[in-house]
Amino acid sequence: MRTLSRTPHDRRLLRDAAAIAAAMIAVGASFGAIAIAYGLPTWVPFVMSTLVFAGGSQFLAVGLIAANPLAAVFAGLLLNARHLPFGLAVSSTIGPRLRHQLVGSHLMTDETVAFTMAETDPVLRRRTYWLIGVTLFTSWNIGTALGVLLGGATGDPATLGLDAAFPAGLIALILPSLRDRTTRAVALVGAAIAVVMTPVLPAGLPVLCALLGLIMAFVPRRRRTAVIPSAATPPAATPPAATPSAATPSAAAAADGEREEASC
Repeated sequence: MRTLSRTPHDRRLLRDAAAIAAAMIAVGASFGAIAIAYGLPTWVPFVMSTLVFAGGSQFLAVGLIAANPLAAVFAGLLLNARHLPFGLAVSSTIGPRLRHQLVGSHLMTDETVAFTMAETDPVLRRRTYWLIGVTLFTSWNIGTALGVLLGGATGDPATLGLDAAFPAGLIALILPSLRDRTTRAVALVGAAIAVVMTPVLPAGLPVLCALLGLIMAFVPRRRRTAVIPSAATPPAATPPAATPSAATPSAAAAADGEREEASC
């Protein structure tokens, strides 16, 4: 059986998975430390990282769960509503069996979907999805455990700039897709809508509003059509200039008749 490290594609995939796993461990450690700093029991961050496995929602829930648990649940559901279109995009990649769909949907994250959609071959897509999904799930829980053990030593991930690691990785993944004109228009319009709505709407809603950028995919393109003469249509012929040597047969016959009458 072929191992994952025998092709250039697999080596690149393993390298990317290791890089993003390192960032996931750091951010997961920050989550575990912040959860302990908020006074939550030690088992809470472990349960959240195992059963929820949603980084942004977990950070949001930690800040709200002490004040209003219902608000924390609602905010988490709202923030993760983006997984609905994600699931439609990768449903055929996860696998046909029920156990594949249950486990695969739990492993679905922004990074997993982005890595998967970057592949064109169905076999590579499925392998990428499961490799990235399992890697991120494992590294996130390892980071959570480290954060709980270290307490508040790691602090806020924004202090070290770790909060920008995942957006930067996602931008790098979608750059090849932006060569397409329609995809570029959808991305730019969606990003503009999200930026405009961020100061107005609660967290999570601007990301959903960015889906309105998909309307650009249905805008018809303007095409300039130039009139090109067909090769089957011959150019219009110009009448030749009249010359003394270009007399027609009928004119020559008439001239001969006049000369015969004159001789008579």
